[in-house]
Amino acid sequence: MNALVPRFDTRAWILFGAMALLWGIPYLFIKQAVDSYSPASVVAGRTLLGALLLLPFALRQKALRPAFAKVGWVLAFGAIEMAGPFLLLGHAEQTLPSGLTGLLVATVPLFAAVIALGGGDRSVLRPSRAIGLFVGFIGVAIVVMGPGLAVEGGGGLIAIGEVLLVALCYAIAPFIVARKLQDVPSLGTITIALLAVGLFYLPIALLTQHEVPTMQSTVALVALAVLCTALAFIVFFALIARVGPVRAPLFTYVNPVVAIVLGTIILGEEITLGLLVGFPLVILGCWLAATGGTIRVRPAAGDLPPIAPG
Repeated sequence: MNALVPRFDTRAWILFGAMALLWGIPYLFIKQAVDSYSPASVVAGRTLLGALLLLPFALRQKALRPAFAKVGWVLAFGAIEMAGPFLLLGHAEQTLPSGLTGLLVATVPLFAAVIALGGGDRSVLRPSRAIGLFVGFIGVAIVVMGPGLAVEGGGGLIAIGEVLLVALCYAIAPFIVARKLQDVPSLGTITIALLAVGLFYLPIALLTQHEVPTMQSTVALVALAVLCTALAFIVFFALIARVGPVRAPLFTYVNPVVAIVLGTIILGEEITLGLLVGFPLVILGCWLAATGGTIRVRPAAGDLPPIAPG
């Protein structure tokens, strides 16, 4: 399909809805998994299982050899997209509600816009996008410092910082893909990165896992690997092929809604006043900063979407 003429037909909307769910539920599963698994064990489990599930597809598409040819950049991508963020999210969710975590991760487009500006992209200074940056950061400030934020003192603020660092990593990683891995099949990059991260964290997981995991945490970890890692990437690639690389990531604006709703219904997490006020501002700011107020954008040559799974 021609990327300049994206089609948002019935199949595209189904894929869009699937991604909104698949990358909106990781925060619930992470919250449940870290109840009895160490953060390192969660990372090792989801990445190794995810890699094993994707490996047959990567082999069938002969996607591994091109990825091995640029293994240094593949590992750099894995470190920034997976190794750091997955561990930070697991540690942060020992303190933060899953819904708040999902909302803070949704600030990825804000950081991406700032990075693009630093790289010389002057389009970020267009009034609509600049207003989006301002509104988005105001929304985050209200969520973090507003009334009713249920976090545990300084530890909670550290956890918020960890999640915002995750958002920054998720904003940086696509620049590696766009500039260094643009000719490497995405499936090869993801499979090798997942495997490398899993093998790196496996000994750390064995050293930090001090309690017997519960059945609920184990089910959550398996669901995290199968649904939110392996299946999510397959669906994501299908969505990109269907609607193009610019419009595909728009589902990230729906992810926080899923995370907050699930956290409230299943985990009984509180919806605070700060969250109610700041949440719409964050989503509006992200949308404006990323799109300038429109989704009818023609992608530039080599343009690639941000990848921001939970």
